Amino acid sequence: MENLRKISRLPAIILFSLLTACNGARQEGVPTVGFVDAFEDNTIAQARIGFFDALKEGGFSEEEKTLNVIYRNAQGDIPTLTQAVRYMITQEVDLIATNPSLSTIAALQNTKDIPIFMMVSPLPARMEVEDAQGNAPDNLFGVAEDLDYIDTSFSLIPRLVQPEGEKLRVGLLYNQSEPQSVDAYGRLQGLADALGVELVARPVNTTADVQLVAGALLNENIDAFFANPDNIVFGSFETILKAANEAKVPVFTSEAGLVARGAVAAYGADLYQWGYQAGQQAARYLKTNSTEGLSWEMVKVRKRVYNPAAAERFGVAVPEGYEAVE
Repeated sequence: MENLRKISRLPAIILFSLLTACNGARQEGVPTVGFVDAFEDNTIAQARIGFFDALKEGGFSEEEKTLNVIYRNAQGDIPTLTQAVRYMITQEVDLIATNPSLSTIAALQNTKDIPIFMMVSPLPARMEVEDAQGNAPDNLFGVAEDLDYIDTSFSLIPRLVQPEGEKLRVGLLYNQSEPQSVDAYGRLQGLADALGVELVARPVNTTADVQLVAGALLNENIDAFFANPDNIVFGSFETILKAANEAKVPVFTSEAGLVARGAVAAYGADLYQWGYQAGQQAARYLKTNSTEGLSWEMVKVRKRVYNPAAAERFGVAVPEGYEAVE
């Protein structure tokens, strides 16, 4: 199962106490939503914003006193993440919203009854939460994504980057403790072979290792870097980007949010819309107090985006149909 390095230096129980001190009084007679972020990240946060915007449009908001919200951010600490989920269970929340997959897994491990609305999460099979018959948990809802979209993003690199040698070399970091990351690596290896690209991949297990491993990888004469969509890359992207820029290696990705943070281009899910889609599902549940007709679903909104400053830095001519983001 996924492992994430403890980012906080505070003991988990002290950190949890600080996190639980921020809730206001609950309004009587209105539903209560628990929202769990596994770690702090500007890209991931867009999904949370989208989720609550959809709830508000559905008639549920703290401002209008039609919704209670219990929010927790585990700051990358797994025991704190588990405690956050268990606290919400004791508070008898109507649903738990989870962002990203680490939160989804933690919630599923601790409750089979409370509906869970996931976002920024892979397919249930990739999170290893299905039963022996291949069925997802009965209380799992929200929005997931598969790896098909990665092909389009990765395939863009040979079109835009001219290698110095005879064969294009693309660097990749992957988290060997995260099933989705390992699966993406395997898929990209097959795609690279088909495209005649040499994939230079290195495993990394913690955010503390990223600077060293990324630096070593960038010294292997790679022509481009592909930011694999996993939790470590999200949490360490600025470290990767700084090293790549200094080595004059363009970074591509499959996450639109990482383009806003400095990658050249991507085709992938819009994280705000991802959260919004999950929020629409949650609003429907809160209105009916029933999960009948609901099931987890695939991401509906994907975008082709590019970063003008990054494209100019590396002299990349982005194809038509890509939307500029700042």
